[in-house]
Amino acid sequence: MIKFIRVDHRLLHGQVALSWFGATNANCILIANDDVPNDPIRKATIKMARPNGAKLVIMSIKKSVDQINSGIADKYDLMIVVESIHDAYRLITGLKNKPKELNLGGTKATAETENLSATVNVIPQDKQELQQLSDAGVKVYIQQVPTTSSKTLEF
Repeated sequence: MIKFIRVDHRLLHGQVALSWFGATNANCILIANDDVPNDPIRKATIKMARPNGAKLVIMSIKKSVDQINSGIADKYDLMIVVESIHDAYRLITGLKNKPKELNLGGTKATAETENLSATVNVIPQDKQELQQLSDAGVKVYIQQVPTTSSKTLEF
């Protein structure tokens, strides 16, 4: 069962591992990303950030969708972390059972991005995809850590 989905360009790091993992009551962290499974250095770095007691799974977006839809992941309480809004969109739109919420934690700022908050930056495609998720009933919100207030995005 999916407990939490977060967009964070840093994927698994202290803030996610310590704050969010405990707050979500998850027992498994799924890193859904197309690059990390084939990058030994990034994979090793992410494994070092795994909190004690957590199962850590790293797989592509497509494989993540397939595994969740098949029911094989039903025995876990999943915290899913993706690197980008587009990855979250691909994941969520591929799922049979849509999650109720999407947490935006951090996306990189570039010359092309618009700031939605101090840590969340979007391109026009991101805004369109977030709008589509919101229209489909997914609450999209910005929140850095569980102890701070959240800001629901209105489209």
